[in-house]
Amino acid sequence: MKPTTLVARYRRAMRRAAKVSIGALAGALACVVVAVGGVDGAAVLGGRIPLPQAIATTATLALVAIAVIRRLQFAAPTARAQRVSMWLAAAEDLADLELALALVAGAHVIIAVTGGQRSPAYPVLYGLVAFSATVLARPGAIATYGAALFLEAALLVRTGITDVMLLSFTLHALYLTGAAAAHAVLLRGLTARYRRRRSRRLDEELVALRDTAKDYRLIAAALGPDSRSPRGRDEEERLLAIGGVGMIGDATSWVLATLKRSLGATTVALLWLEDDGERLKLKEICSDEQPRLPNAGVIGAVLRDRTPLIVAATKPGQIPYYDGARAGVALLAVPILEGGHLRGILAADREHAFAEADRDLLTDAGGQVLRAVQAEQVFHAVERAKYEHERFYSATAMLGRALTPEQVMETAFDACNTIIEYDAGVIALYEKDRARHRVAAVRIGANGTGLVDPKQLAELEFKDNAGLASMVVKNRHYLPAAGEVRELSAPIYTRKIKLDDDAKSLLVLPLLSADEAIGTLTLVARAEKRFNKDVREMLAVIANQVAVSLQNGFMYKKMETMATTDGLTGLTNHRSFQERFEDLLQRAQRHGHRVALLLCDVDFFKQVNDNHGHPVGDEVLRRVAKVLQEVPRKIDIPCRYGGEEFAVVLDNVDIDQARAVAERIRIEISKVVVETDKGPLSVTESIGVSAFPDDGHDRATLIERADLALYHAKHTGRNRVVTWAEAQAAKSRKAS
Repeated sequence: MKPTTLVARYRRAMRRAAKVSIGALAGALACVVVAVGGVDGAAVLGGRIPLPQAIATTATLALVAIAVIRRLQFAAPTARAQRVSMWLAAAEDLADLELALALVAGAHVIIAVTGGQRSPAYPVLYGLVAFSATVLARPGAIATYGAALFLEAALLVRTGITDVMLLSFTLHALYLTGAAAAHAVLLRGLTARYRRRRSRRLDEELVALRDTAKDYRLIAAALGPDSRSPRGRDEEERLLAIGGVGMIGDATSWVLATLKRSLGATTVALLWLEDDGERLKLKEICSDEQPRLPNAGVIGAVLRDRTPLIVAATKPGQIPYYDGARAGVALLAVPILEGGHLRGILAADREHAFAEADRDLLTDAGGQVLRAVQAEQVFHAVERAKYEHERFYSATAMLGRALTPEQVMETAFDACNTIIEYDAGVIALYEKDRARHRVAAVRIGANGTGLVDPKQLAELEFKDNAGLASMVVKNRHYLPAAGEVRELSAPIYTRKIKLDDDAKSLLVLPLLSADEAIGTLTLVARAEKRFNKDVREMLAVIANQVAVSLQNGFMYKKMETMATTDGLTGLTNHRSFQERFEDLLQRAQRHGHRVALLLCDVDFFKQVNDNHGHPVGDEVLRRVAKVLQEVPRKIDIPCRYGGEEFAVVLDNVDIDQARAVAERIRIEISKVVVETDKGPLSVTESIGVSAFPDDGHDRATLIERADLALYHAKHTGRNRVVTWAEAQAAKSRKAS
């Protein structure tokens, strides 16, 4: 190595040493200053404080503050850096030393300024020692206790060794030792006991979980989706993985135990290749010893050459899973290869040499281990595909049951959730004629709060732009390509709509019907890599079915509207009116409410048709219908009863209130003006009113009496509102 390289390495090592140890050295220096009496003159009870002691006191207390701040802000070097430098490996211990020494020095400053040996502040020092013994690592705890005793001894020497001072020192030393011992033994003992208890409980839970997973692995293969417990995809994957690992572990343990008996080996070990393809880890072992694996040892030759290795007598340190003193035993190691790729190494050792037949036996055993792993991989792939197909079938079945567009959109979110768990979903519909998108439905999951603002999305409408949704509609293909937010350079909808930084996975799917995009389905998740290739393809199929179901829903809604609505006026038709009126009456009877019925008829409507034609007559009916929609409340039911007759059912009003509503309707209709070829046309309306329960208790009676009241209005001048009671009173007067 060149001298310049050595100098550079030496300088780098010195810089690292200075960086990590300067704090500990400063703490030690502070203890030395206190030990030689640098702060003794600062005692409050001693009168005037000399300047040197005041400076030393202030500097020591400042050092304490700096040490505490440095320890709170300390970040341990990376594992790689610790492997490179022994100074960086010791950085955390040196940080504890700095804190311990600075705190002890600071505590003695407090003791010095409050009376020295007779100071009431000694419990601070005892608490500090107890704190260090409990919280700090062993170097810091030992340094705290040792520095405290050292400064006590220095104080004893400075003040003179008398019987009183010696007794005081002894008591302080005992208290310090007691504080450290009590916390070290009792608290650390309790901690160790709790750790053992927790470890035992954890082992029991892991055994139970493994048994459950293995049982599930077997049960899941035999039962259909309806027979299983409801679990999410992640939970299913976890249980399958645990069960698979357990089955592989059982098979491997059996193979190793059988090999050990067959070969008369001391140890048979399975070493598996790490993901980096360069290091080995001890996967399974059957041994009479207590092995470990700090390095690959001589087995590294198998890792390098991919060929079997037979060693008649090993040297110390060559077998990696024994300590360095073990030597002289025979070693046999064979590679476990899959398609030419090294997966692991099977090794065995014993006191006498191995033969070629032993090598063949070990090679066959390695193949058996590999087949067990491959079998579990195949099982896992098949079970995963089965799970996905079950969820896919469930999702499509859910969509098949939805009728209205609103039901389809809500079901779409549920269907997607059966495929993969997500945190927020949005459906936007696209109107091709207007080239505009409109958010029609939003679903925020339990963990989706904050990912996107639902208030901003509510009824959001935007034109075609450079956003993701517009691009998906134009290209008829999902985006982003890998389903991750970090790929985004464009907004999803508009620049005002932003995803939270916690969003890690995103998928915008086109809703395709007859190869035409009618909108987009957007799914967002906090977890990374949620929408992998298989999931994206399944969700794309679901999105297509959502589009078809939406089109069917729109058709169903249109047919339902046609079946219940009058085509000319847009009001409820006669059949639907009769059903809703009956429902309202039954509810009023149950709850003791009132209901009123208005029957309305356009005056001289036949003359309108005869003089101006049916198109003008239709326009008059439409304008009258508009008044009947606007004047009553939203809960009331206006309908076209037939021809020029209309009806309005008023919920929970008495006869006086019903008459007032009828008057407002009559006045508003009299204001209607329809432009015709023969000039402006105005119309009037006569209205008859009946009420439940005053005028009748059933639908037929109420309709009949409202009709009689309307007849009375027609024959007493038209453009009037007449109630059933008023018509009866007029009839009685006429009869008398």
